[in-house]
Parts: sequence; structure tokens; C-alpha cells
Amino acid sequence: MSHAVAAPAPIPVRIPLREIAPWAFFVGLLALIALYFVSAEQGAVAVFTNGSIHEFVHDGRHLLAFPCH
Repeated sequence: MSHAVAAPAPIPVRIPLREIAPWAFFVGLLALIALYFVSAEQGAVAVFTNGSIHEFVHDGRHLLAFPCH
């Protein structure tokens, strides 16, 4: 017979909010910028005048169900 020894339960480490907040803000800002370029970068509200950004995100726009034509 073998005797099973229970392993001690791991103790979760608390991460302070002050360490997470700047990274969460940065990632949120990048997500909003990406959402703008995929969803609204065309026509009258375009930041760039040529259609290069529109063509670059064109398939992703249709994949995410944003109309563009």
C-alpha cells in the first residue's frame, strides 16, 4: 500500500492595482485605436486621405461585420 500525501494548497499572490492600472490603460487605448481603424477609418472621418488603411483592414472589417461598401 502506498500512502498519498496531500500537497499544500497554493496561496494566490495579490497583484496591486497600481501595477495593473497603467498596463490596463495602455492596452485599452491600443484596443480603441485598433477598433477605430477597423470600424471607422474611411470616407469623411478618415485620418489618412488615401485608402491604404481601409484596404489594409478591409477583410477584418467584413469578418467583424462592419459594413464598408
